[in-house]
Amino acid sequence: IDEVKYDGLAVTLRYEKGLLTRAATRGDGLTGEDVTNNVRTIKSIPLRLKTSTPPAVLEVRGEVVMFKEAFETLNALQRELGKKEFVNPRNAAAGSLRQLDASKTASRALNFFAYGLGELQSDFVPESQSALLNWYEEIGIPVSHLRGVWHSPEQLLAKYNWLMNLRPDLAYEIDGVVYKVNNFAQQAKVGFISRSPRFAVAHKFPPEEMQTILEGIDVQVGRTGAITPVGRLLPVFVGGVTVTNATLHNESEVRRKDVRIGDTVIVRRAGDVVPEIVGPVLALRPADAKEFVMPTHCPHCNSPVVRPEDEAVSRCSNNWTKCDAQRQGGMEHFVSRNAMYIDGIGEKVIETLIGSGYAPTPDFLYRMEENHYIALFGEKVGYKLYVAVQQSKDTTFQRFILGLGIRHVGEGTSKRLAAHFKTFDALMYASVEDITQVPDVGEVTAKSVHDALKDPQFTAIVDNMLNAGVNWPITVTPVFVGDHPMKDKTFVLTGTLPTMTRDDAAAMIEKVGGKVSDSVSKKTNYAVVGANAGSKAIKAAALNIPILGEDELVALLNRDAAAGDPNATFEIRTVEKDGSTIQIPVDL
Repeated sequence: IDEVKYDGLAVTLRYEKGLLTRAATRGDGLTGEDVTNNVRTIKSIPLRLKTSTPPAVLEVRGEVVMFKEAFETLNALQRELGKKEFVNPRNAAAGSLRQLDASKTASRALNFFAYGLGELQSDFVPESQSALLNWYEEIGIPVSHLRGVWHSPEQLLAKYNWLMNLRPDLAYEIDGVVYKVNNFAQQAKVGFISRSPRFAVAHKFPPEEMQTILEGIDVQVGRTGAITPVGRLLPVFVGGVTVTNATLHNESEVRRKDVRIGDTVIVRRAGDVVPEIVGPVLALRPADAKEFVMPTHCPHCNSPVVRPEDEAVSRCSNNWTKCDAQRQGGMEHFVSRNAMYIDGIGEKVIETLIGSGYAPTPDFLYRMEENHYIALFGEKVGYKLYVAVQQSKDTTFQRFILGLGIRHVGEGTSKRLAAHFKTFDALMYASVEDITQVPDVGEVTAKSVHDALKDPQFTAIVDNMLNAGVNWPITVTPVFVGDHPMKDKTFVLTGTLPTMTRDDAAAMIEKVGGKVSDSVSKKTNYAVVGANAGSKAIKAAALNIPILGEDELVALLNRDAAAGDPNATFEIRTVEKDGSTIQIPVDL
């Protein structure tokens, strides 16, 4: 089946017994924004499903879009009021849906198209994508009429070309076509790669290209010290936005494209998102066009710029604890959701903290007193930031390692380092050879970790944070007699669990030798299902795979732990759930 690829904002609608009860944006993929009141104003979305036998729960996934005519009307009003115009319908739709005043959303004529399924509790379960969309139409949920079911690549390409020619005449913006395996059982067999499905692929339309003048080439210094040439352009409108800067990636790319300052260049938005320079129009090259020269020293800290023999990227030889340009990105990474997750501290707050001198490095976040935050941000916001910082002190070793921003260390590597070394002292005193003993950690990454932890200024920052109270539990590994019964069993996790993250659950499973997969197949032994579970839960049920809730998973792992050794259970913590007290394992 093929469907158009909308250029809008992804939204999930939740119906209970036929009534719209909740609407949310996709957010970070786990937690979205509640936009229920605003979605209720979208006339194409039914508040009650048109059926006498509604499902107990139905979650509809789709896209909120603004039609071109409504977009032009909105921008005409913005001009009349002397306000900034929206650059494209997608941004206008997103901004309209996030209005605090729902009446403003209602005035902006938004629309909705459904394309997917989340949680479904119903006697009727569609067997295919086409059956799902047909059912949506029957119960009053809007879907695109441009979809079709085909049986060959040639038919798909013909539809793609037809839609590309039709695109300018459509009432709304699309940026490509999505091809999907139609049958849900076959989708389950095909499965997923990481977070992407194998059973669906987007075929995007070619990006719009325009010509403009390259007025100069500056360099930007990123969080890891990477020095990126950025072209300064005579402003040009391309792909729905006005572009003034475009990336040139690295020095070798500048040479390969033979781009020179003063050239007329072709500009496009890669994936309709990131502006990039395709190349020069050589016939229009002026006689005084100048070649780009990579600086020999960092423009921010004056440290030498280095380029390792095996890399294309030039870098500032300093790290983010010493280079001002890297410090902003380093701090943003430190407080990010997957690292230390200090709620409320973002780009602007960090700029203020660094600019004021209160917090040039992250250890000062924990050394600042409440009155310091209040002095900078006011009583209400300052107090909230102070509390968020204090709460972040109780973390995990994995998050702490990731937050340090060591080059080559991402989420997977930080998790493996934490599991292997358990304490910071053990990691700090490890040799390069010791670190390479960690699964999937090579010599380059090991040397990067080793060198960072031998830098006195870097380790002083770490010591300051630990002395200020940053801590994590030292986990206890259960001792089993023989293999745990869950060894080599495959689990799939989907939805939001009541009291732990999916990472917590995955760590428990992996600790006893189990495997966590991203896709449901006949080889899956258990599906662990939480709230707002999607198609994985449906596929697991269709394949008769045992489905567990959080409590059942905990009981299964601890029960089977006791089967190997009565004393071998997980370290337990007590939490409140639904007004009662339950016990669950800490993350291992």
